[in-house]
Amino acid sequence: MTDTGRAAESVWDYPRPPAVRAAAGRLVEVWFGGGLVASTRSALRVLETSHPPVYYLPPGDVATELLIPAEGVSFCEWKGRARYWDLAVGPRRAGQAAWSYPQPLPAYRELRDLLAFYPGRVDRCTVDGEVVRAQDGDFYGGWITDEITGPYKGGPGTSGW
Repeated sequence: MTDTGRAAESVWDYPRPPAVRAAAGRLVEVWFGGGLVASTRSALRVLETSHPPVYYLPPGDVATELLIPAEGVSFCEWKGRARYWDLAVGPRRAGQAAWSYPQPLPAYRELRDLLAFYPGRVDRCTVDGEVVRAQDGDFYGGWITDEITGPYKGGPGTSGW
């Protein structure tokens, strides 16, 4: 048990291919540029072996007017083609701070148009008030909370896992 009363989760118990699970009503928030840019209790979590969870938020709970289409795409063998979004608040801009799957592969259709944020590219992400730690590396967007245990893919020397 963690200080939050939740059971610890090892990323090595997560499946491959990844599983999509409801975030069980947890309050998921994203802060940038001095303000709250997303807040929801309707997030989905993607759980994949060796990765901290990635939270996907419904666009209706995100200040989407602050998102600007960014250059670049990537392809996930499970979820499909991702597009990226810059986040701009006043004079501040975070490049490729978020991503989404406009047309995910069929097994992940519930992620369609939901938005995931890189916690290391915004000021702060929280889950039920706990400040999230970002997964190492420039590509992965995992959210590490006290209940999540590793080791995690993404840091130096982990690309072959």
